[in-house]
Amino acid sequence: MRALPSDGHAALMDGIYRHQRHVYDATRKYYLLGRDRLLAGLAVPAGGDVLELGCGTGRNLVLAGRRYPDAHIFGLDISAEMLASARRQIVRCGLAGRIVVAAGDATRFAPSELFGVDGFDRVYFSYTLSMIPRWQDAITAGLDALRPGGQLSIVDFGDQAELPAWLRQGLRRWLAAFHVAPRDRMADWLALECQRRQASLDVQTWFGGYAVYATVAV
Repeated sequence: MRALPSDGHAALMDGIYRHQRHVYDATRKYYLLGRDRLLAGLAVPAGGDVLELGCGTGRNLVLAGRRYPDAHIFGLDISAEMLASARRQIVRCGLAGRIVVAAGDATRFAPSELFGVDGFDRVYFSYTLSMIPRWQDAITAGLDALRPGGQLSIVDFGDQAELPAWLRQGLRRWLAAFHVAPRDRMADWLALECQRRQASLDVQTWFGGYAVYATVAV
């Protein structure tokens, strides 16, 4: 996918989700597999700060807020359309006092300017890196925002290597129609980045390679 400037990517995302956001949560539950397992694995410390990069409709933020009632939850998204849905859902669920969302670019953001904090204990991406053209920069920004002892978690589409060829090819064509591109070399890139940072990395493939799950501990 051709790299887009931040404002161009924001316009693209708004165009895609202007109408889809109203049915997003009802439809995505069937194929964005592993999101709840990622949230369960965050193991947020009491009073910890958690950031979702690419928070979309706020579905994961609400679940994280309920699972970790002592945590402070933050979300960032480049799409104003998705953030409108997120804010409504957060208010509807009575969590406006503990969940804060902001508009921003996941590849370059300042925690202090957006949220008034110096960093986060947990940062996660849930099926967003496959829609961010400069996905390596987004991971780098997420790692840079972690406090010492923090953890970055990722769940996204995998390489589908264990799936039948016809299914893999059909899935790739279908995802491409929505500007989604699985990052097949993400595990290799993460290994090099963790080596550079002296961080630990765990990578798992789920559902026959349909999804990849990675955690980085700094």
